[in-house]
Amino acid sequence: MGKKKLTRWDLQKMKVSGEKAVWITAYDYWNATFAEKAGMDMILVGDSLGMCVYGYESTVPVTMDQCICHSEAVRRAAKNTFVIGDMPFLSYQVSVERAVLNAGRFHKEAGVDAIKLEGGKRVCPQIRAICDAGMLVMGHIGLTPQSSGQLGGFKAQGRTADAAYELIEDAKAIQEAGGFALLVEAVPPEVCDIIRQTLSIPVYSIGAGIDADGQLMISSDVTGVFQAFTPKFVKKYENLADKTIQAFSDYRKDVKEGKFPAPEHTYKMIDGEFDKLTTLLK
Repeated sequence: MGKKKLTRWDLQKMKVSGEKAVWITAYDYWNATFAEKAGMDMILVGDSLGMCVYGYESTVPVTMDQCICHSEAVRRAAKNTFVIGDMPFLSYQVSVERAVLNAGRFHKEAGVDAIKLEGGKRVCPQIRAICDAGMLVMGHIGLTPQSSGQLGGFKAQGRTADAAYELIEDAKAIQEAGGFALLVEAVPPEVCDIIRQTLSIPVYSIGAGIDADGQLMISSDVTGVFQAFTPKFVKKYENLADKTIQAFSDYRKDVKEGKFPAPEHTYKMIDGEFDKLTTLLK
């Protein structure tokens, strides 16, 4: 019997009790399997798959179909883990109606437990409508990669008093609109802590310090697979990139030198059958 999948109320109880929630991104069946076996509380099928899987320069090109496809694979692997689908660029900004329909796709086609979308007060109508349609919504403020152009690039946010105040107001608005939780990205720890103390819903950090109700990390960063750049807030727990390159290099060397495949890597004919084949070929 596997572990019991958490609910929003379990996550709420963890905030109250002070137990940190731990979650990670996953984009495919195998990494989701590993995440569940490792005991992750939640898995985010992030639009970061654009960079981590497809090699895009940002998350902007990611489509709904791509997110749905990856979310389906993660759901199949992690049946007992709370899975969050990430709403990609232009899947919710255009209209409230489109936001509800696309959030519904995540649930109908991929069986997610909740969706996440970026933005503060300006996306609260979408948050309210999705919640009114019976779905769970997680907010996301601070460094919001989909609008990184407006932010001047992938830069920390809330570093001035005025900017921090706006983030706190955005956080309040998201909770009021019905958001069940909030992700705060690349924000000074003291600002994240104020938000956590201000809101009654769980407040999670990715690059926003330890004083949050839990932490999110990108799986490709944790394993050291993603090599394009390393954000300041990343801790690499392994360097699978170098290990994989070495494995590929060793395989190439063995083939070039005639060491692979060895007899133990091949299949033998049934005794006596080769002689029969030789006779047939005469």
